[in-house]
Amino acid sequence: MHKICVVTTTRAEYGLLYWLMRSIREDPGFTLQLVVTGTHLSSDFGSTIDRIREDGFTVDRSFDMQLHGDQPMDITHSLSIALEGFGSAFTALAPDLIILPGDRFEVVGAALAANIASIPVAHLHGGELTFGAMDDAFRHAITKLSHLHFTATESYRKRVIQMGEDPRRVFHVGATGLDSINRLNLLSKSQLEEDTGFIFGLKNLLVTYHPETLSTSSPGRQIDTLTGALETFQDIHFIITYPNADPGHQEIINTLESFASNHPKRVLMVKSLGQLRYLSFMKWVDGVVGNSSSGIIEAPSLHTGTVNIGRRQEGRVRANSVIDCECEQSAIIKAIQKLFSPSFKNSLQEVKNPYGNGHSTEKIIRELKKTDLQKLRIKRFYDL
Repeated sequence: MHKICVVTTTRAEYGLLYWLMRSIREDPGFTLQLVVTGTHLSSDFGSTIDRIREDGFTVDRSFDMQLHGDQPMDITHSLSIALEGFGSAFTALAPDLIILPGDRFEVVGAALAANIASIPVAHLHGGELTFGAMDDAFRHAITKLSHLHFTATESYRKRVIQMGEDPRRVFHVGATGLDSINRLNLLSKSQLEEDTGFIFGLKNLLVTYHPETLSTSSPGRQIDTLTGALETFQDIHFIITYPNADPGHQEIINTLESFASNHPKRVLMVKSLGQLRYLSFMKWVDGVVGNSSSGIIEAPSLHTGTVNIGRRQEGRVRANSVIDCECEQSAIIKAIQKLFSPSFKNSLQEVKNPYGNGHSTEKIIRELKKTDLQKLRIKRFYDL
């Protein structure tokens, strides 16, 4: 029986990992280990470690990364804690394989600690590009620190191989986040209203905006631009979720909280909706607005349009349901108007999601069962 350790540091990661974690736990050939840290342990972001436990998972190790600030030195300090915390966790648990998602700075610490402990790493969502965020570099670094790769598209698989990874260890499986759309019984509008207190209007938008960490414009100026655009739509109701813990997130939170308090009858702002409520809202709203990857990856499968602002997600493969615009008030207004146009709304039913059909978990489990984990430890650069 192989011990498979899954690492999660944010609410978004957990949503992407949920079904994979369940499948590992239920498979007689595996023992699931779970290490939880990052914003999961922060009350500022909803203390989402409680949700993980409520879902029936055992948290084998957790530690506080001290995510108390949003300046570069605060992030650097938290990363140093992550390296030590993951090192301690991996030493105690002694897993046969560690599964790491995505591109967060916290996950870089886990990848480094795993390599120092000589434990092989399986990486999800490698090969992707996000030119507007520091995550782009982190993602590629994690790829080079990993031994097994599960990519969301074939083009991403080719890019991972281009980075010197052995093609026999790189698998195109699709995006794991789509598995939830296939497997969850999404909530109705009335259930969402009863559960959250939000009242649907004739028009509704789901808004998530993260710091564009490589932009020359400050997060405060970016979010002022977005809320300025939203202010012009007096007939729209908004569900707004918190940003992630990147540098500058507090400016975004403060401005969005102010916007929500000024429009209490038509704005709901929450720290974390959880995967079920988030995807349910995504199903019923008229569109997703902001710069979250969920607008690129998950929204097309629900035939929901997206207004993608700025360059945070620039480089990612996208469906025709995504409207890209600059972080300028007039451009955002124009994009939202297009989102509501009859021709665009009619086109959404024909959208094909390039990230797969929601069966990634089965593909990952199949490859894990076929892989000799002991032979993963030795890596050689693959020359094209």
